[in-house]
Amino acid sequence: SGAVPMSDVILQTKELTKEFRGFTAVSNVNLSVQRGSIHALIGPNGAGKTTCFNLLTKFLTPTKGVIHFNGIDITKEEPAQIARRGVIRSFQISAVFPHLTLMENVRIALQRQLGTSYHFWTSEKSLNQLNGRAVELLDEVGLSHLAHEVTLNLPYGQKRALEIATTLAMEPELMLLDEPTQGMGHEDVDRVTQLIKKVSVGRTILMVEHNMKVISTIADRITVLQRGAVLAEGDYETVSQNPQVMEAYMGTTDGQLQGAH
Repeated sequence: SGAVPMSDVILQTKELTKEFRGFTAVSNVNLSVQRGSIHALIGPNGAGKTTCFNLLTKFLTPTKGVIHFNGIDITKEEPAQIARRGVIRSFQISAVFPHLTLMENVRIALQRQLGTSYHFWTSEKSLNQLNGRAVELLDEVGLSHLAHEVTLNLPYGQKRALEIATTLAMEPELMLLDEPTQGMGHEDVDRVTQLIKKVSVGRTILMVEHNMKVISTIADRITVLQRGAVLAEGDYETVSQNPQVMEAYMGTTDGQLQGAH
């Protein structure tokens, strides 16, 4: 299909590197995320995935390299600026308040998205507009029937769905999902996988995920990190058949894997 027009790349890093006292956590990573895609970042523990996310959201400053979002160099921007641009990391901005209802949690996220101007609103009508939007977002993640339930009472999988709703309230153009199915049983994993697929429509998602079934189901493109560097990239089929990837994950060489068939 030839070269991709630059305008279709929403996020791009060039030689992104982070060193901690002589230890290189992320090494010359060139990442290119297509607008409208679900892009997964995978790799063994210690591969640098979390550090990568921290660099993209500016919770860490790169040692070298640049980050472009929508063609703009955001390398030197503050975390709040990057969030305002629409790069929203879930389960970070959107940790939920356990003693509030689902509705109240989503409303807080909506108020945040509006910024400080919210405090000057007094009219009931304005608040009701937020209520309407909150219900829409809860509906998008399949939780509108629980709008007035206290968050504490939710099972784990539904809490994660609520966190996705509060992330959506921040109007992400690029959603960063950090291990969205971690700690879940099969049923919840399947449900959240389908939910991510659903909310990805018209958005771009970059996710760190360990569960290969999730990745094979929804990821359009996969970047494999090992020791902070890109080991392989491509769709699931390409990446899963790569001997170096097999070795990184299974600790085995290609030959031994073939022998196992």
